[in-house]
Amino acid sequence: MAQAAREGYRAVEQVAREGYGRLVAWLTARCRDPQLAEDAVADALEAALRTWPERGVPDRPEAWLLTAARRKMIDATRRGATRRDAVERLRMEAEEAASVPFRDRFPDRRVELLFSCAHEAIPTDMRTPLMLQLVLGLSAERIGSAMLVKPATMGQRLVRAKQRMADADLELALPEDDDALRARLSPVLAAIYAAYGAGWESDVTTRQTGLAAEAIWLASLVAGRLKEAEALGLYALLLHCEARRGSRRDAEGELVPLDVQDPATWDAALMTEAETALRLAARQRAAGPYQLEASIQSLHADRARTGRTDWRAIHATYGVLVALYPTLGAFVGHAASFGRIGQPSEGLALLDRLEEEAALRHQPFWAVRAHLLASLARPAEAREAYSRAIGLSDDAAVRRFLQRRAEALGS
Repeated sequence: MAQAAREGYRAVEQVAREGYGRLVAWLTARCRDPQLAEDAVADALEAALRTWPERGVPDRPEAWLLTAARRKMIDATRRGATRRDAVERLRMEAEEAASVPFRDRFPDRRVELLFSCAHEAIPTDMRTPLMLQLVLGLSAERIGSAMLVKPATMGQRLVRAKQRMADADLELALPEDDDALRARLSPVLAAIYAAYGAGWESDVTTRQTGLAAEAIWLASLVAGRLKEAEALGLYALLLHCEARRGSRRDAEGELVPLDVQDPATWDAALMTEAETALRLAARQRAAGPYQLEASIQSLHADRARTGRTDWRAIHATYGVLVALYPTLGAFVGHAASFGRIGQPSEGLALLDRLEEEAALRHQPFWAVRAHLLASLARPAEAREAYSRAIGLSDDAAVRRFLQRRAEALGS
């Protein structure tokens, strides 16, 4: 493949990764139809794939995509006639946009789109998936996998949710009333957290910071705008996790567990920023799940200062977390912490109470179960649990790590 063609394909990939959500948000603000905006951006990216490798990358790639997407929207709206005022509004926007510099006419509207997706017109269980797809470009398959829903089912639900959003004719704007703003905060934070989780493994594997970095940036915007305790807590949590990104794999790409990572390799600046956010959150005396999770990560980070991990403090914090916010992830983390304080039987008993469908499809459930069984000198059961965990792992390095653990148990 010629160098120019390779550069064209890479440019499309980069602008899709970095600009997708900005384009969809800006266009949705204009037409108030997220599906129409998504389709237009997808068509524009397809056109870029056909054009840029042959004709070269334009000087302003996002401007090129925005122009192409807007034309697609005007054509589609004219054909469908679903919103009679949309064509004229889009034409006026195009004329106005052409008269000012590009950086001024393409503001980032992703935060407004996040809060619009949390509107009461949208079903509660679809607010987070809708944000993940519209703002961060995740596929229905990826969202369904993260939320343990069949991809086809998730795809159908997303289509219906976007139609509801269009029918409600929502203006993309943050609610002016603080109470209304806070009411939508929980699903917004959940979407940002889910986006970071979705990007975490792939970003670590590829040594990129695409989706995870976008999630952190959105978390910083929301925390800065609202200064709510949980928004600050989420920001602190993501920063602590991000501080250890480069330490999770060795030079050969193999997994390095947290407890054996070298704290000197962690990003001190990110940890300092995380601690600042966590202190600001704590002053409000309104502890929520993100603050508690951030506190657990803060205790891990403290090993960089003390040279040891206070597992009893981590165990106690997990106890508070499961008592107040009993999620599957919290229970699995709590079970693991029992093993760290020399009580693997209690951790296994906790997992035994979670043997439901969601838990049985949760990879960390089986990995922690295997570790606890190994600690109890029950190798046959531990090997079986490791096998289940390996089967549920998408990451080859994680599978190899678990395989080594299983093999260490002997035959």
